[in-house]
Amino acid sequence: MSQTFDIFIADAFEPGEAPAQRLAIANDADPRQADLGGIAVIELHFPKFSDGRAFSQAFLLRRRLGFSGAIRATGDVLIDQLVQMQRSGFTQAVLRADQNIDHGRALLRHYPAFYQGDAVQTASPFATA
Repeated sequence: MSQTFDIFIADAFEPGEAPAQRLAIANDADPRQADLGGIAVIELHFPKFSDGRAFSQAFLLRRRLGFSGAIRATGDVLIDQLVQMQRSGFTQAVLRADQNIDHGRALLRHYPAFYQGDAVQTASPFATA
């Protein structure tokens, strides 16, 4: 995937953007209703590991709304979710404090390509014209 993906640990994370440039969207909210003007970072929250609504929100923001800024995962974020987050349109993840950031980075490098497209790379890298 050509887009970068940054990983942070919750205990040490400090947002780099101004608060006015960041929008937190509740995981039960429809991102299509949000005013994205002037927003550089959207935070999508995972209240628990098994609640995946933020994946759908990220996909909507990238594919349907064309949001090109950073999408950050917060909350109960585990390294197991990182590959799917990247493929859904997230660009940042703030891992739960007990997660191993180096193992998370290794997982992201483990899969250099996929047969199907995703939120960012809509065409398969194996597709022929």
